[in-house]
Amino acid sequence: MTTAVAAPSEVRTHPIALVPAVLVCSAAVLLFGFQLRPPGYALLVIGLLVAWLVDRSGRTERLLPDLALIAIGQAIISTISLEAELSNEAMLRFAVVLGAAVAVPFLISRFLYRERTIRFPWRTGRRWTLTQWLYLVFVTLAGWLILPFYFITSGVYRNWPTVTEPNEIARLFVGVNAVGTWDELFFICTVFALLRRHFPTWQANLLQAIVFVSFLWELGYQSWGPLLTIPFALIQGYTFKLTKSLTYVLIVHLLFDAVVFCVIVYAHNGWPAIFPLVPAG
Repeated sequence: MTTAVAAPSEVRTHPIALVPAVLVCSAAVLLFGFQLRPPGYALLVIGLLVAWLVDRSGRTERLLPDLALIAIGQAIISTISLEAELSNEAMLRFAVVLGAAVAVPFLISRFLYRERTIRFPWRTGRRWTLTQWLYLVFVTLAGWLILPFYFITSGVYRNWPTVTEPNEIARLFVGVNAVGTWDELFFICTVFALLRRHFPTWQANLLQAIVFVSFLWELGYQSWGPLLTIPFALIQGYTFKLTKSLTYVLIVHLLFDAVVFCVIVYAHNGWPAIFPLVPAG
């Protein structure tokens, strides 16, 4: 028998639930932001212990199982360095570990918990509105105008390997898009979805953004990057809430990442020269 899952709008969770949720999500700052693995693991354990106590008190229901899935995903990710590499071994390592970080929580939720909280809604059966189409254009233009300034003035493009040969550029393209796709599967369809069972959308969105932005920091979006990645993470969560479409938020992300890819190649090689606001250097 499948356990009924309350819609986010029906959830009424005691405010104390925020304590373990903040602890579990803030562990990402230690795990990924500062690469302090033991303290990060300790914070995960403390958060889960507090969740168990809160569930046991009757103030929350099944908070521990859901936070445990988020903690498991973070723990799996933390087993590798997120520094960008393009070797066969590094790309295979990323694929296996990041894939497991999505697959393990999904399998536990579906077959052990017998719930369908974690879903990947590729098709919603609804046509995109004019606003949605215009937003895709806006995201592309915004990235085209802003990202060259960020990557070049901050020097963070150096956090990605220098790519000059066609095979290196192709690997970078695959890597950027693969990680961008994974971001939506884990941070939005897994972390955000689990948190929305217990918290209002705005709280769940802020919590998932902590994990999302911490991951992006270790991946390479450093310096003043959080000024861009925090709004991006929040907007992606809110967009998913509105559209209920993984396909749409994924296209938004991949359009943005297409610009990221072009900027990194440009910063290393001086081409493609398609950016109007490149800082003088």
